[in-house]
Amino acid sequence: MSFSVIKPGLLDTIQDMGRYGYSHWGINPGGVMDRYAAQVGNMLVCNNINEAVIEIHFPGAQILFNQNALIAITGADFSPSINEQAIPIWQPVVVRKNTVLQFPKLVSGSVCYLSIHGGICADKWLNSYSTNLKASAGGLSGRPFKRNDEIFFKESAIYFAGLLKENTNLQVLPWRADVRKTYDFPHEIFIIKGNEWEQLTGNSQYDFIENNFTIHPSSDRMGYQLRGVPLQLNNKFEMISSGVNFGTIQLLPDGQLIVLMADHQTTGGYPRIGHAIAAHLPKLSQLRPSDCVTFRLVDIEIAEEMFCQQQKDLQILERACNDHLNAVVC
Repeated sequence: MSFSVIKPGLLDTIQDMGRYGYSHWGINPGGVMDRYAAQVGNMLVCNNINEAVIEIHFPGAQILFNQNALIAITGADFSPSINEQAIPIWQPVVVRKNTVLQFPKLVSGSVCYLSIHGGICADKWLNSYSTNLKASAGGLSGRPFKRNDEIFFKESAIYFAGLLKENTNLQVLPWRADVRKTYDFPHEIFIIKGNEWEQLTGNSQYDFIENNFTIHPSSDRMGYQLRGVPLQLNNKFEMISSGVNFGTIQLLPDGQLIVLMADHQTTGGYPRIGHAIAAHLPKLSQLRPSDCVTFRLVDIEIAEEMFCQQQKDLQILERACNDHLNAVVC
């Protein structure tokens, strides 16, 4: 069972939830940019939430399905269609063999995910299927998709052709994920104080919270470079390189900011003035170059409560999706 890449997109790679436990070797976790969207996609097609998915940036790839498949598109809205028939995002869809998936128009968001029932067959490196572009490892030989690539997915015991009506190319299944709460107020990101927060001048602390910042076009999976009011420290000092993480906000020597993303380095020598909370990383990941972002300071107790509630909601969704698919195929 497989699909073929008719036309590659800007950056299409195989990713999973990340490669952890190797930071002491200088190997970053990597993985998907939007963990929430990838996990929901796997839930909608009744996979393990840690299964590998296809991460797609706009413009997206054109993909030919060589077998019937149950898929879900989650994350950004790139107007997905099957043989030019629009399909919904955040909802499972059965597609017929020899049909073409494409993403013709950017509506919103930065990155979307293609999840396929059974999961993707990929190269495993250091306990993860995620593509590490710098190491050329994991995923599909450690690289983005190219024209005529054939990507295999795992066999399924479900007879998906039985869910397709005659002379139709697809069948939208009747359950979907409600993700409005996760992506509400997309440009407002909650943060907690970083280790060097108190090193900012009082005026810079105020400017950081009260002003908008714009994502620079040179931003990528390593980090979002921000442009805004230059911030200043009380005293200039040299830092010893320290551990950083997805969502760490660092102050650069020119007074501008960078927010570290999925492919961040494992350590950094710039002041860490804040950290985006885990529950807001999905929103942060879906921002695009030229988007504005504002930061709101919250206590760590609020950050933990929001993350725990998000995880509870995911557990409820996972059980519901499994129940729905069992009802359809039985």
